[in-house]
Amino acid sequence: MKPITLGVLGSGSGSNFQALLDAIRDDRLNATVAIVLSDQPDAGILDRARQQGVPHGIIDCAGHTTRFPDKEQIRVACLMKEAGVDLVCLAGFMRLVKKPLLDAFPGKILNIHPSLLPSFPGLEAWRQALEAGVRETGCTVHIVDAGVDTGPVVMQERVVIEPGDTPASLHARIQEAEHRLYPAAVSLLARSHE
Repeated sequence: MKPITLGVLGSGSGSNFQALLDAIRDDRLNATVAIVLSDQPDAGILDRARQQGVPHGIIDCAGHTTRFPDKEQIRVACLMKEAGVDLVCLAGFMRLVKKPLLDAFPGKILNIHPSLLPSFPGLEAWRQALEAGVRETGCTVHIVDAGVDTGPVVMQERVVIEPGDTPASLHARIQEAEHRLYPAAVSLLARSHE
């Protein structure tokens, strides 16, 4: 079976990107990563891509701290298409994807979010969960749409909130769950792609 071709967008250390690479290496995910792009020139995800020999580059958001300009989304979509990408994986990408990229990859952009959506969308979901006093949270892989963490859910994994949890300790356990869940969800979609 032909592996699914992934393109990855990230803003941070790239631990979920690494989880995807590990799953590919361990034959848990029939995929290849064709390109990694980051909006942060010094992001760890770019170092990981460089070390693994994965083509990588910078997303130029023209000095905007949160916006992802349409012109740059069009360029990113072109780069992904040129690389033969079947599925775009957001891995800690901290900008909202809008119409140009959504139209280029309809229903084929995935995100991993650190809560059990629809609960706690947006930033620092683990902190939101602690402040709300809930007993469990987790992580969600969902298809990206034009909203903030509103797209259809692909898979979820629960994480119990333990007495004495801090935002940092809870976030660390959620990330462990993310590293299991993201490759499993991509694998599920890869099978439906065949």
